[in-house]
Amino acid sequence: MRRVTALGSAGALVTATLIAGAVAAPTASAEARHGKDSRTRGAEIAAARAAKAGIDWQDCPADWGLAKPIQCGWVTVPLDYAKPDGKKIKLAVDRIGNTGTKTERQGALVYNPGGPGGSGMRFPTRVTNKNPLWVNTSKAYDFVGFDPRGVGHSAPISCIDPQEFVKAPKADPVPDSEADKRAQRKLAAEYADGCAERSGAMLPHMTTPNTVRDLDVIRAALGEKKLNFLGISYGTYIAAVYGTLYPDHVRRMIADSVVNPSREKIWYEANLDQDVAFEMRWKDWQDWVAENDASFHLGDTRAKVQAQWLKLRATAKKNPIGGLVGPAELIGFFQSAPYYDSSWVPVATVFSKYVAGDTQALVDAAAPDLSDTAGNISSENGNAVYTAVECTDAKWPTSWKKWDRDNTRLHKDYPFMTWANAWLNLPCATWPAKQQTPVHVKTGKGLPPVLIVQSTRDAATPYEGAVELHKRFKGSRLITEKDAGSHGVTGLVNPCINEKVDTYLLTGKVGPADVTCTPHATPKP
Repeated sequence: MRRVTALGSAGALVTATLIAGAVAAPTASAEARHGKDSRTRGAEIAAARAAKAGIDWQDCPADWGLAKPIQCGWVTVPLDYAKPDGKKIKLAVDRIGNTGTKTERQGALVYNPGGPGGSGMRFPTRVTNKNPLWVNTSKAYDFVGFDPRGVGHSAPISCIDPQEFVKAPKADPVPDSEADKRAQRKLAAEYADGCAERSGAMLPHMTTPNTVRDLDVIRAALGEKKLNFLGISYGTYIAAVYGTLYPDHVRRMIADSVVNPSREKIWYEANLDQDVAFEMRWKDWQDWVAENDASFHLGDTRAKVQAQWLKLRATAKKNPIGGLVGPAELIGFFQSAPYYDSSWVPVATVFSKYVAGDTQALVDAAAPDLSDTAGNISSENGNAVYTAVECTDAKWPTSWKKWDRDNTRLHKDYPFMTWANAWLNLPCATWPAKQQTPVHVKTGKGLPPVLIVQSTRDAATPYEGAVELHKRFKGSRLITEKDAGSHGVTGLVNPCINEKVDTYLLTGKVGPADVTCTPHATPKP
């Protein structure tokens, strides 16, 4: 099953719903001033140990799907940084060396694709697959990926049996009655209980600040005095917190498609903001489908395309398509179009085939595959980490009246994702672990210029998040892709952006002012 590794990924729930001794130990960080001395000290101890131990790079295990010359290894970190001599967990890391000469090498570039719950282990394949956008950067940098704590190979957590998690059809996320809401509330509370039952010891430590501490330990293990980091989506929040806690450990940092780092937004309000942005981008996609009616035959206006969507939704609600695809599964599939322009053609093609009488294409695309046990384990794990990090990072409303009022109000004008997103996040209302206070993101002493990249019509991380991080990180530069909305801008072909990203990574120069770029090419049917 496809899982969209981006902030607030409703798809997961609704579809299923090295130089030892060369690295100085971290200096006292901004966090120490926030009064968390024991964790700061614990992180210093862990980083010093990792610098000494380095990483024992080997060929990757065969079943990880990472062929030579990519290498894999492990970095040991404390489960609880307040107890650096207590229980330890191992984090999976991988790398491919720089493709240029020794003199061209500038160190390691570490990557996080988002989530929470996304794995960065595919990052080195950008080199082996000869991705043209990364040819220049890969001459200068080793490409390093990792599974964050709780993810994939790094002490993975779980909240429910994976086969049960993907089973379909799920209930329609849009409630018709109070009884429907009660049923969804029960499922959310049971999910939270399942997280405690299956992964209780990990939950209190599944936070963004701990992932940031882990990242600093990985930096030390790599033998890097300073971190080069590329974060997409939730990875930008990792960047924001890292830049706050370890400002003098940053060398180069790119935040692409930015989570709003304001304490007030993490995480309840951020998810409400998403609902509005998803509706905007859903309409953008429908406009494009209408413009290409000659290819898709779904209607030559947005209203006609929307009518086809509502008809499909009503049909699937009455009789799930193929016995498996109801409204929840439809949202899980169709939401990829507002997320990524690369999904515009595939989603419209499946929709078009369905309307022309081919239901199997839709079943193949939107229904779970119970035979894909590895994929289902990965999907369930991703959703568990998403939930654990967001629920533990911050305090969430516990009053159902507030959830009900906010989502009922939003649903009236922004119906595409609102209730699906609400149910995804509702386990946080009854979360069994202590909920923490988000870090106050700000510029610390020694923070170099950070490059921020954002499209104006992004659904998953609305544009205001980039503006907010730009304000908070003094000396940062914002590249705005105007009138575009694909999530993860640095992976798209747009020379205006690609050249500035290369220049920054290769020279550290951000340019004298913020830049607005025209949008990348619109997909063609």
